[in-house]
Amino acid sequence: MESPLRRLARKIDLVQEHIGRAMSWVLLAMVLVTFGDVVLRYAFNQSAVWTQELEWHLFAVCYLLAAGYTMLYDEHVRVDIVYSRWSKRKKAKSDFIFLFVFFFPSCLMILLTTWPFLRNSFMVNEGSPDPGGIPARWLLKSMIIVGFGLLTLQGISQAVKNFYVLKGWEEPERRAKEIH
Repeated sequence: MESPLRRLARKIDLVQEHIGRAMSWVLLAMVLVTFGDVVLRYAFNQSAVWTQELEWHLFAVCYLLAAGYTMLYDEHVRVDIVYSRWSKRKKAKSDFIFLFVFFFPSCLMILLTTWPFLRNSFMVNEGSPDPGGIPARWLLKSMIIVGFGLLTLQGISQAVKNFYVLKGWEEPERRAKEIH
């Protein structure tokens, strides 16, 4: 029988999987908007602040919301000159420790410091400072909270999985892009 912690980790992983797949559609939208903006600018000598802002809004949403998915597949940037030579249990131990020493405090700091920033933006109904720009900039800023919340959840999942590997209760999950 699977423990409640392990079930929680699997549910978090499933949520991240769905969000990661949804972000692929956001990336497609970003490419199409960028392509349309380039065509309008260079072929028709037309440009709109709204489409230029939409490009970086879509990028920001994708970057923030896909961070947990990236962590799920262990695709984040890591200098693993030493790490790659370690045993699976030693990797699990170092990952587990570093999650609590660096990762969770960093996520907590970002979440706590973003709240006032977001609250102020919402209170003044901040929008683009440029004429013709996208209104409700607070909505974009709220993605910082959502993204780091999702990233923190994935950190919890990773901590549970690393703990299980460290204790010898299970082997590390093999998550690779080729599996899907």
